Amino acid sequence: MPERLAPGDAAPDFTLTASDGSSVTLSQLRGEHVVLYFYPAAMTPGCTTQACDFRDSLDALNAAGYRVLGVSPDPVDKLARFAERDALTFPLLSDPDHAVLAAYGAWGEKTNYGRTSVGVVRSTVVVAPDGTVELAQHNVRAKGHVAKLRRDLGVDAA
Repeated sequence: MPERLAPGDAAPDFTLTASDGSSVTLSQLRGEHVVLYFYPAAMTPGCTTQACDFRDSLDALNAAGYRVLGVSPDPVDKLARFAERDALTFPLLSDPDHAVLAAYGAWGEKTNYGRTSVGVVRSTVVVAPDGTVELAQHNVRAKGHVAKLRRDLGVDAA
């Protein structure tokens, strides 16, 4: 299992392609709080639940100064279909070689229903405006995670 980031660590910089074909570079978002959430696969039940929860909380998160970015190993065209299908208005980023997932401790061995496999460990990392990790949560559940994250960040309903 890769080493996990902890509050105060420098957030690894990256540039990834978004579902709309644009490039997103983390260091260009300095000065903002950035919520990076890592999920296994677009258009699966759990990932859809989580993405829609972020979509439904986006106004409140944005109003509190948080920008949301989703990261998965899916190809850009699949992410575009996912964004369109579920009206997701925040960037979904493609990490097909798992480099960013690994750098954030969101790629590795996991156990699901008693079976061990290697893949995406559902995780959320909040990056502070200075580029350091503010909060890191790994092995989160799809359902209810966004509500818990909002409580942890002190973000009220919109």
